[in-house]
Amino acid sequence: MKTIIEPFRIKSVEPIRMTERPERTKLLEEAGLNLFLLNADDVIIDLLTDSGTSSMSAMQWAAIMKGDESYAGSRSYHEFEQEVRNLTGFEFVIPVHQGRAAEKILFTVLDRPNSPNSANAVYLGNTHFDTTRANIEFTGAKAFDLPIPEGLVPAKRHPFKGNIDLVRLEAGLKEHSDNVRAVILTVTNNSGGGQPVSMANIRAASELAKSHGVLFVLDSCRFAENAYFIQQREPGFADKSVFEIAQEMFSYADATTMSAKKDGLANIGGFLALNNSELAMASRNLLILTEGFPTYGGLAGRDLEAVAQGLREVVDEDYLRYRVRSVEYLADKLEGGEVPLILPAGGHAVYLDAGGFLPHIPPSQFPGQVLANELYLHGGVRGVEIGSVMFGKTDETGAHVGPPMELVRLAIPRRVYTQSHVDFVAEVVLEVFARREELRGLEMTYQAPYLRHFTARFRSI
Repeated sequence: MKTIIEPFRIKSVEPIRMTERPERTKLLEEAGLNLFLLNADDVIIDLLTDSGTSSMSAMQWAAIMKGDESYAGSRSYHEFEQEVRNLTGFEFVIPVHQGRAAEKILFTVLDRPNSPNSANAVYLGNTHFDTTRANIEFTGAKAFDLPIPEGLVPAKRHPFKGNIDLVRLEAGLKEHSDNVRAVILTVTNNSGGGQPVSMANIRAASELAKSHGVLFVLDSCRFAENAYFIQQREPGFADKSVFEIAQEMFSYADATTMSAKKDGLANIGGFLALNNSELAMASRNLLILTEGFPTYGGLAGRDLEAVAQGLREVVDEDYLRYRVRSVEYLADKLEGGEVPLILPAGGHAVYLDAGGFLPHIPPSQFPGQVLANELYLHGGVRGVEIGSVMFGKTDETGAHVGPPMELVRLAIPRRVYTQSHVDFVAEVVLEVFARREELRGLEMTYQAPYLRHFTARFRSI
């Protein structure tokens, strides 16, 4: 059949409060023109993130009911640990409340503040996402993005635009020599448009890192979507299951950080997994200080159960076929209306090319934020800016330095919205595109020192 249906039935619903533009205008002004500061009840279609917004299955809710809330050595932890080990092959499994906690712990234990090169520490990756970069920079280290050239051209089609540039990676490993703390490959590449990374690229990046004695880490919060793209697009993998492909992906890594709020299909949770016993001991010591005892890591037993069940469900290929097609469907409708966006569609979101959408607004006036705000004002759709607000900086002269791309991400929560919801989103984007020349820039009136996009405030120019 050409029509790919949702491989589930809906048995519980949540009402949506419908609003009109005058009310949304007032609400957005009160929020400082920052969509993060809106109340969720004031949003019609919420595509701010796919993190922790999934609809959990009947099996996950059943698993929650048998959660063991013991402080130490809970049965739920051991079930969680076994599921992560089966998937990743890592010996040491450290639960955390979400992915950024795993990043914070790993980068802190890798910091080595007393080493002679600590002030020059660097991390190399395909594209570091916001919390990854912030946790790296918080230690005083630098994060360098090394995407392939095709990954920086939104309209250019390439099956694996999330790949790391291997030539630049090798050069970076040589240039920074003893200062590289880790190579981090994000699969799929979120900041690069939710684009997948090929198995060949994972394998080659791993070999380069290990040849220089550098830790190779997978940021694997969307590992199943990445494995599905490998199965569909990379020669030699069509006859392998998504689970087998995922296992091979993890086999090339020394460690992984995971937000189970994405491909764990859970509303909270994550883990750090690795094989190095010394790093594991240091990580667990810091876990106890910041998150909780090693067999719960800041999570209730019921949450550990939900993650374990979610990891089983997410590699189901009927689910992944529906998941990827849902995103592709929205991209197809927008491409048909000549809306600039990243092509091909990624695994979890459609990324609008705000720079191409609003070429008359310079990066210093935050075109992505302008576009995201207008989508909310026009139709109550909340996305998120991934551009100069999230990643822009100011140089020593005070001039604005923007990232390579100005994007707006429309992240699709898993198993939440129906086709009519997606059709509505497409209509909103197309109608805003038709009157794009009316939109004007913004200036920032407040920003925090880290992750400023969460709390920044703006005013219209």
